[in-house]
Amino acid sequence: MCGGGGRPGGGEVAPGFFGVTFAVRRAGRKVTAVNSSSAATGFPAFDLVRLLRTVFDPKPGQRIGILIDLPEPGGVKGFAFLEDSSLSIQRHAHDVFYRGLREGGLSALGLEGGELFAYRVTGGSNLDLPDAAWTPEGREVSLSRDVYPRYDILLCISTYSATAPLTAFAKQHGFRGATLHGLNEIILSSGLAVDYHEVSRQAERLRLAMTRADSFEIDFRVQGRAVTLRLDCGGQEAQKSHGLCRGEKPDVANLPAGEVYFVPVGAEGQFPRRYEDGSIGMMEVEGGRIRKAAFLSGNPATMEAHNRLLEIGRASCRERV
Repeated sequence: MCGGGGRPGGGEVAPGFFGVTFAVRRAGRKVTAVNSSSAATGFPAFDLVRLLRTVFDPKPGQRIGILIDLPEPGGVKGFAFLEDSSLSIQRHAHDVFYRGLREGGLSALGLEGGELFAYRVTGGSNLDLPDAAWTPEGREVSLSRDVYPRYDILLCISTYSATAPLTAFAKQHGFRGATLHGLNEIILSSGLAVDYHEVSRQAERLRLAMTRADSFEIDFRVQGRAVTLRLDCGGQEAQKSHGLCRGEKPDVANLPAGEVYFVPVGAEGQFPRRYEDGSIGMMEVEGGRIRKAAFLSGNPATMEAHNRLLEIGRASCRERV
């Protein structure tokens, strides 16, 4: 695929920051409209036991474990990694999940285990997971031999998403699990604090509204300007990620969840993007590709860097053609 937009420094389309509505179209007729401003914004307090009970419905005596990634996995020995302030994801894994299970969570759920294992950071989302891992006692273990076959539930709290490789291992070894990459305070107090029964119900309602759509349009309002992005879906069945991983079937949930998604076949229009440095640009989309990033606010150099990447991508495509 040529002419892609790239992700210089990362960024996001943020419905909480921009006014957003979307409309689903079938045969050119608008059939559904949703306004993001009507969504509830209050969340209950995070509760680890409630989250695990809702997502997994664990049975008494089942064994649960935790996986984390570290630049140097040997740093898990004696929990030495906790001294590195840059490893906030792994600290949350220890403080909230590991200690939470050890300090009452295991007994409340009737579970056993609660051990933590560290593997070397992969460097990208859904790359192959290394087999070697280390324990807080400094012992090297094999994930495929010592961990995957011996646990019923595994939580992978990591820098990069491991959903795809962990799902493959779950089907091979028969466990259930959840990936929680990029865990932070905001995720804990919002996306992991919700009732996933209700998330699943809402996701299914949205999936039914959007499934087999020819296209859907997302209307944005930013700085007093209204723009629209149209995503063409070609009548596909909508898919959902609802966060529940109950029963006996091996599977891995990606938390937080609540997504309804397609693989678009095309796109046209505009949408605003907020970059990691807070800058805001307007993305010009044509033929399913971002063609230009127009500066709106913040640092103009951020948009210039993005446009250079766009040009590099187009030049690379021309060379291959």
